Amino acid sequence: MPAAEPAAPRVAAVVYNPIKVDIDLLKSTVATEAAAAGWGASLWFETTVDDVGQEATKKALDAGADLVLAAGGDGTVRAVTEALRGSGTALALVPSGTGNLLARNLDLTLNNLTHSVHTAFSGTNRAIDLGVIDIERAGGARDRHVFVVMAGMGIDAKMIQNTDDDLKAKAGWAAYVQAIVTSLRDPNELHLRFRRDDGPVLREKANTLIIGNCGSLPANILLMPDAVIDDGLLDLLVMRPGGVLGWLRIWTKVAWVNGVVRRTKLGRALVGEHRNDRELEYSTVTKFTARLTRAEEIELDGDGFGQATAFSAWVEPRSLDVRVPA
Repeated sequence: MPAAEPAAPRVAAVVYNPIKVDIDLLKSTVATEAAAAGWGASLWFETTVDDVGQEATKKALDAGADLVLAAGGDGTVRAVTEALRGSGTALALVPSGTGNLLARNLDLTLNNLTHSVHTAFSGTNRAIDLGVIDIERAGGARDRHVFVVMAGMGIDAKMIQNTDDDLKAKAGWAAYVQAIVTSLRDPNELHLRFRRDDGPVLREKANTLIIGNCGSLPANILLMPDAVIDDGLLDLLVMRPGGVLGWLRIWTKVAWVNGVVRRTKLGRALVGEHRNDRELEYSTVTKFTARLTRAEEIELDGDGFGQATAFSAWVEPRSLDVRVPA
């Protein structure tokens, strides 16, 4: 009987943002780690202004990639994830941006290229939830997107709209300070009718609405302390600050109580369970629909997505595999 043909080596594809990465170093590191793990030569797909990652990822899947490495910022990761949805192909993260939000929430290495690439080829898969959102525009057009961290309206979406991209490239998250100040001067509130899961339709007036799949942000900010990335739930946060003092109270709760005190077992014992109040209200949903009285800015995973007049968001439990250290 003739000997069986040896199995073809697995092949990874790298979808990378050329502005965010040192491509020569990245190619060298990927080649070394792939060979060490017994994988074949990797495929390379560059993102562009017109394609931030979705089409590049589809090409990688069509080429037979067994694994897709996303090397870029949060926008690249979100776009790659959107194209991977439903494919069964795992995602590996090579953090290369300012926020690195998904990697941060998975406690992955943020500034060690070799470790990140080694994890891609020698790690194990962790299944996480995906957030999916249908956005309705003025005029009735709809478009569907994925988010892995959070979707938001209000101050966070306005802050992103007001951020200077050139300053962000030079100063990182410090660039958001000016944008926050500008956004806080905006007196407009969100006026919406909404529904949690199959509950009744309610009315709400708020400054900010955030739907989160996970809750950690840069600068040690724990925006949603109870959010878990694989619990099959989305966490809903509504902010209703009463003027400048209200914002100061919210900032104290988010940056100090959530970001510092609640990160330790002793701290959690001291402050007790989180309690909602008028200014900061948390809940969990599997689906959330809303319609606004006027078009409002919306953001997904830290990128602006224009204006929405309505949206429907839901969770797809444990529907994406992400490579983590073995």
